[in-house]
Amino acid sequence: MAAVSKGPRNLITDVTGLKVGNAQDDRLKSGSTVITADKPFTASVHVMGGAPGTRETDLLAPDRTVSQVDAIVLSGGSGFGLDAGSGVADALRDMGRGYAIGDMFVPIVPGAIIFDLINGGQKDWTQNPYRALGRTALMQADTDFAIGSVGAGTGALAGAQKGGLGSASMVLPGGITIGALVVVNPLGSVTTPGDRHFWAAPFEMDGEFGGVGPDPTTGHVFPGPSRKGAAMMQAVNDRMNTTIAIVATDAPLTKTQCHRLAVTAHDGIARAIVPAHTPHDGDLVFGVASGDETGVTRETMRDIGAAAAVCLSRAICRGVYEAAASDGDIMPIYRDMI
Repeated sequence: MAAVSKGPRNLITDVTGLKVGNAQDDRLKSGSTVITADKPFTASVHVMGGAPGTRETDLLAPDRTVSQVDAIVLSGGSGFGLDAGSGVADALRDMGRGYAIGDMFVPIVPGAIIFDLINGGQKDWTQNPYRALGRTALMQADTDFAIGSVGAGTGALAGAQKGGLGSASMVLPGGITIGALVVVNPLGSVTTPGDRHFWAAPFEMDGEFGGVGPDPTTGHVFPGPSRKGAAMMQAVNDRMNTTIAIVATDAPLTKTQCHRLAVTAHDGIARAIVPAHTPHDGDLVFGVASGDETGVTRETMRDIGAAAAVCLSRAICRGVYEAAASDGDIMPIYRDMI
């Protein structure tokens, strides 16, 4: 098989039709990220973490009636952050977007949240800020967007260093494009003991997260002691961690195939974060297709799923690698640790 390559942006928006927008409040150390398109796109979801926080994900099960959505929201703010989806839905309704019911339009906006309420940011707001952040993120949606400490990744924390918003893409030899978008806020660590090497280093393309390479030592089962737990005064519990992601392709997947895409892409989380899918994480992946719903062959689906898992691993590492320091941080950034 011919070699695969990164997409021109190395972002999920290399998938035709998709756009991403970010909005954040640096004082709050939190924000929201929205993925959308000019027309509805096919989507499903698979949850493997023990503590998810979600909006409208039941609708994405393969046997549910609606197969396409208008946007997906990833947000900080824990339960408060689910309100970002309401801001996006309001804005889409103003645009005349949504599922037609009589003379009404109801935008379909699933979403998921991370816990970032104990990260050094000022959480003294009197009015929930996430509805406005969601609307602003939608309005910023474009094919080019920043990663790292932006959007829903603004206040994210991994086990050993700051997390962030990551993205990556890949083009298969036949021309199909796959991309991933992720907010990295896990209980586990993305780096091996010593903090220099990423668990997912073998999947790196063109030095996209530093080019340090794989850890030459072996026998690692667990990462080092959790800096996240120490920084949060050992308050890491079942509501304080998660990795939420979207994997996408321009192939014409059915809703059922989008579900299988999401299932397979969870391998990318397990390869990049140790431990992953714990009872204390809300790990989930949305599977998205921007093409029509005619479906692809089993062989094509196999290749798309494998590429999606690799893209997600790379996106996780990029989110941490691109994280930036800011006032009030309670954890270091990766680049200051190597």
